[in-house]
Formats: sequence, structure tokens, C-alpha cells
Amino acid sequence: MRKISVLTLLSLALLGCTPKEKNKVEEKTIETSMETTAPLVLSVREAQKIIALPLHCIEQEYPNKLGQVLGADTDLKTPQQLRPIFYGCFDWHSAVHGYWSIIELMKRFPELDQNGEIRKRLNTLITPEHVKVELAFFDDPNNKTFERTYGWAWLFQLHGALSTWEDEDAQRWASYLEPLAQVLMERYTTYLPKLNYPIRTGTHDNTAYGLSLSLEYARLMKQTDFESLLVETAHRLYAKDTHCNLAFEPSGHDFLSPCLEEARLMSKIQDETAFRTWLTAFLPDVFATDFELEVGKVSDRTDGHLVHLDGLNFSRATCLADLAKKLPELAHLRPIGNHHFETSFGNITDDDYMGSHWLGTFALYALLHQ
Repeated sequence: MRKISVLTLLSLALLGCTPKEKNKVEEKTIETSMETTAPLVLSVREAQKIIALPLHCIEQEYPNKLGQVLGADTDLKTPQQLRPIFYGCFDWHSAVHGYWSIIELMKRFPELDQNGEIRKRLNTLITPEHVKVELAFFDDPNNKTFERTYGWAWLFQLHGALSTWEDEDAQRWASYLEPLAQVLMERYTTYLPKLNYPIRTGTHDNTAYGLSLSLEYARLMKQTDFESLLVETAHRLYAKDTHCNLAFEPSGHDFLSPCLEEARLMSKIQDETAFRTWLTAFLPDVFATDFELEVGKVSDRTDGHLVHLDGLNFSRATCLADLAKKLPELAHLRPIGNHHFETSFGNITDDDYMGSHWLGTFALYALLHQ
């Protein structure tokens, strides 16, 4: 079953195209570097399905999980009043990475916005006036730790995607979001030296995940001081770790693997020899060619916490691919990640809102990091 599911989707898409359209789809296909008989692919058809999810929710105000701390009656406002850019998609961080998904897909598949309607929407949402309101929320003394560090890291990803896109609109939107990115970088810089112990959950607070996404941004934007702090912090928190027990994963609502996210982070900051030594002590089981990892199983797709396990399958696929890229002897991890991805990929469309408002991002991120 692993060998056909994603490729079957692509084949069906091609059968329905004219020869000209077929060539266009093939030219626009992003193939991963997985060395298996069934590489994961993202065609324009799949891109259309993924982008439809954030386009549907970035301006859907309710249902909404605000996550704020109230300091007075006057703090009781609507989501759009509090956060005029990132008010949709159920919560702030999902709105942020929903924008990231839109930008990444528009960069790779310009035909997704042939009529310019997506740009028009983004131009009305990402404005200097709206950024000022977003900043004011973070300046509230009661909310200075809001979205630490998961939402911060996704804002970095969005700003990085915009900043590196040679597009007039993107460059303008990046300049508008620059002050927010700077504030969150400063918050991160203040926070990390005080963090004596990593947070090892399988959800938003996971320290390794936030560091990993932020490190990508620091390197992309050549923020060398920030990069040095992130690398130093990762070494301080994780370099001496040993014997992470994958048998205890996942817990009932994980969308991240604490063991694999830590390993992925360390693969980014150590050379091959050092990482091999560290990983041998940390996750020795992954070196066995018969290593197995059961996929996360969702029992109720309307339950916002239980559906996290689809996200776990996507994030595991990302981690396993990165480990295989770092160490050649871990090539057997690629098909395991492939299977994880395919198990959940069919769930990202026509899904209950509790999954559809965010899962597309995790699927896209996995595909772009193969």
C-alpha cells in the first residue's frame, strides 16, 4: 500500500488533463529525494487541495481559541479586534502557519492565483495598521509569553518565506511584519538563557521543535547572533541526553515526537561524526534495519486533540527524512516516514474543521523537507 497511494493521486490527476495541462503538472511537480520506489510528491493538484484549507480559514473568525490572559474588562474583544491579521483558523499560531502555507504554495505554483484574488485578500489583511494592533497585543504585560515558542517560530517561518521571495507584494508584506519578527526574536533571546530545562512535550511547548524552526529562520535570514544563541542553547539542553524511549510515544494528543524532534534538531547543529555518536547513545534502536514505528491512529476526527495524531504522522515523516539525510546508514527510515505521511495525507481535505484548519501546513512542511 505504501507504494501507490500518493502516486496514484498524481496518476489520476494526470489522466484528467489535456497533454498541455499534463506537461504543466509534471513541470510543476516537486519530488522529494526519498530513495524509495514511491517518492512523496506534491503536484499542483495536491497544492490546490492544501491551499484551499488556509484560504478557507484565515478569515473565519469562529470557532476561536483566544489563549489570552485578561487583565481587565476592556481586554474582552473579538478575535479580529485583538488580532486583525491572525484572527482566523481557530487560533493565532494556526493562522500564522496558514499564511505560511499560502505563501510557500504561491511561490512554487503561481497559477494557484491566476486571477490575483489571493493577493487582494492578503493586501487587505497584512497592513501596517493591522501589524500595530498585533504588536500591541504582544506588548500587553499579561501576554508577553503568548504563543511562546511555537507561535513565535511559525511567525519566523512566515517572515522568512516572504523575505526570500523575489516578489513585490511579498517584499512589502515582509517589511510590514518585520517589527513583529524583531520583537519575537528579542523575546526569544531573553527567554532562552533562563530556560534551565527543555520542555519535552509532544505538543506546542516542545522546546526542540521551536528551536528547530527558529534555527532555519536564523540561517535563512543570516541572523548570526540569534543562530549562535539557538545552537548554544540546543547543545546546553540536549548534548548529554541518552536513551530516549520511543516506546512511550505517542501520548494521546501528540502532534510531535519528543525523541525524534530532539534528534532532528541535533542533526542540524552537529557534524556527521558527532551526530552519529550522539544518536547512538540517544536513539540506538533507529540504526537497526528492522526498526519499526507504528503510525498514530485517530479515533475521532471531530476531536481537536485526538486529531493531533495525524499531525504526528506528518512531523515524524519530516524527522525521519532528516535523519536519513544526515546519516547514510539510516536510509531505511525513509520508507517508514513515507508510510506515516501517506497514512494521514488523505485526511487533510474534506475533514472536520478541527483538523482541516491546520493539518495542511504539517503535510506541506513534510513534503518540502524531504
